[in-house]
Amino acid sequence: MKDRVAGKFIVLDGPDGCGKSTQARLLRDWIGQQGVEVCAYRDPGTTVVGEKIREILLDPVHDPMADNVEVLLYMAARAQLWKEKIGPDLAAGHCVVMDRWISSTCAYQGYAGGFGIEKVIQLGTDCLERVWPDVTIILDVDRDTAMTRMDRQLDRMEQKSNDYQEKVRQGFMKLTEMFPEKLVLLDANQNVEKVHKQIIETVSAGK
Repeated sequence: MKDRVAGKFIVLDGPDGCGKSTQARLLRDWIGQQGVEVCAYRDPGTTVVGEKIREILLDPVHDPMADNVEVLLYMAARAQLWKEKIGPDLAAGHCVVMDRWISSTCAYQGYAGGFGIEKVIQLGTDCLERVWPDVTIILDVDRDTAMTRMDRQLDRMEQKSNDYQEKVRQGFMKLTEMFPEKLVLLDANQNVEKVHKQIIETVSAGK
């Protein structure tokens, strides 16, 4: 197991309320228990530059922001995160667990926002050292279940309309259809323990 996860780049992604942040934390702890050096980060964020960009992206005061501007800001935060954290960690043989990555931009701005999934991927190819992780797990959840899990003040992206959020979900499913060899879709409507077990099984299989 140690050989299967050491030096791997693993991403958990999905619509808001899918439980990815909780599952990323549980996965990080599990990997650490296997005796592997593991680092966990969030996208956007983690770096000083990334956190500043995150504030801009998620502050409701910036509601008029265009989708193409969102794409560029997300990609900028991602490029900085790779330079400062992800790249050096992977080079050192550490496992990196990410809360979101380019798959989010594909689903949100690319599909739901209409920017285009292919254009997002092309931009990522031009800007990032690496577009696709070793494993990307998409946690699928229906909107009603997701809303029950977000018992807090919603950020700018979470406040977007139900129609937009449903398109985001469709975008993630579309992405798994386009790249079945790169993404795994899991049912996240189940309880935390069952979802965690599915994630461990997926990571252990190296998918």
